[in-house]
Amino acid sequence: MVRRFGVLGRSKMPRTTRPQPFRYKGVGMEKRRLGNSDMWITPLGIGQWAMGGGGWKYSWGPQDDRASIAAIRAALEAGWNWVDTAAVYGLGHAEEVLARALEGVSPRPYIFTKCERCWREDGEIYGCLKRDSILRECEASLRRLKVDVIDLYQIHWPEPDEDIEEGWEAMLELKRQGKVRWIGVSNFSLSQLKRLEKYGEITSLQPPYNLLAREIEKEILPYCMEKGIGVIAYSPMHSGLLTGTMTAERIASLPPDDHRRRRPHFQEPLLSRNLALVEKLRGIGARHGRTPGEVAIAWVLRRPEVTGAIVGLRSPEQLAGVAGAAAFRLTADEIAEIESEMARLGIA
Repeated sequence: MVRRFGVLGRSKMPRTTRPQPFRYKGVGMEKRRLGNSDMWITPLGIGQWAMGGGGWKYSWGPQDDRASIAAIRAALEAGWNWVDTAAVYGLGHAEEVLARALEGVSPRPYIFTKCERCWREDGEIYGCLKRDSILRECEASLRRLKVDVIDLYQIHWPEPDEDIEEGWEAMLELKRQGKVRWIGVSNFSLSQLKRLEKYGEITSLQPPYNLLAREIEKEILPYCMEKGIGVIAYSPMHSGLLTGTMTAERIASLPPDDHRRRRPHFQEPLLSRNLALVEKLRGIGARHGRTPGEVAIAWVLRRPEVTGAIVGLRSPEQLAGVAGAAAFRLTADEIAEIESEMARLGIA
């Protein structure tokens, strides 16, 4: 059962403080239809993982809620029209932050969230795809988000594997009830996607995809194109590693509860190699007035199967280093240049 759980590492706004209402235009930016849905989304969407704050297993360290809210609003003003979150981010906290950020906002962006990652009273996270759990999780997300319907509801991880079908049937039930508009999956393998073919109605897949994680290129992306499944890629900058602002010194100074400290790509011997790739991205970006992060995101968006990329933000200032990726296009020669550098560095 999913419940609200207080954790450390968050700076909350006083109860008397509320964001001021505003309208944003959101015009002029390219939009792409997400799978079989009626949603036309911008190439970049707001990712809330880090906005969950600190004090949970996969946190990015402490986070100021006020900065999160300002970042969300800055991205909306820049024309981004969707937000991707999850119940497990901050053990419910990220969804609550999103609700506060959207108070008085018009028009409302699309809200994408996820189920299946549950937690116990001590904060231990586990996977559950049982029908009753998913129905409860949806109700909890609706309450935290303060909405009547979720635009896209996704199974976060296919765990446990043996319950995938039961979980998907629960998702279909929620859609019939009108509590969610469209349903998708995240982190599914090709064989797991194929197991859901008999049900149809898979709107989207959310996989990790970036220069350091290309596993989906061979089979999954072509399958999604064939079946009309939208793809919203997460970690297009590999959790900040490809932004151009990450250094060995900065990684060493990350908060103790920042999970990235434990990831192989943030440690030697891979770290030096990865930072060398960033310098190639920096050189290409400099020709166009773009950052390494924008080059990394543009590389993800070069694939026609990819509908949009989830870009994590922690402050409105970070927007300047990524927003240009929405309209930036790498040339064929630049793509080949990146591939050549990756081959030289031994990056598969």
